[in-house]
Amino acid sequence: MNAPDRYERFVGSEVSYERDTKIVNAASFTIEREDHTIGNILRMQLHRDPNVLFAGYKLPHPLQYKIIVRIHTTSQSSPTQAYTQAINDVDKELEYLKQAFEVCF
Repeated sequence: MNAPDRYERFVGSEVSYERDTKIVNAASFTIEREDHTIGNILRMQLHRDPNVLFAGYKLPHPLQYKIIVRIHTTSQSSPTQAYTQAINDVDKELEYLKQAFEVCF
């Protein structure tokens, strides 16, 4: 079978960075062992940043367990800064949700 091994889903994600040579302040981040769940959350968080001009992701192939996130920013920020800030903001939101959930139950 061509599907990835089940244990690969629970191993930490690896991120690689590739700067775009044609567009200033644009880059692609390849995140291994992730899918639409993280891709869509990250894309939406990047759209909240006023310095991000474009944010999108794609799943290259259904049997490849990775996503590619493209970010294009204004001159006031870099794609790496936007990516890092988005990850930190998502982490804070999830921590808040966890605490709110624990209070209710």
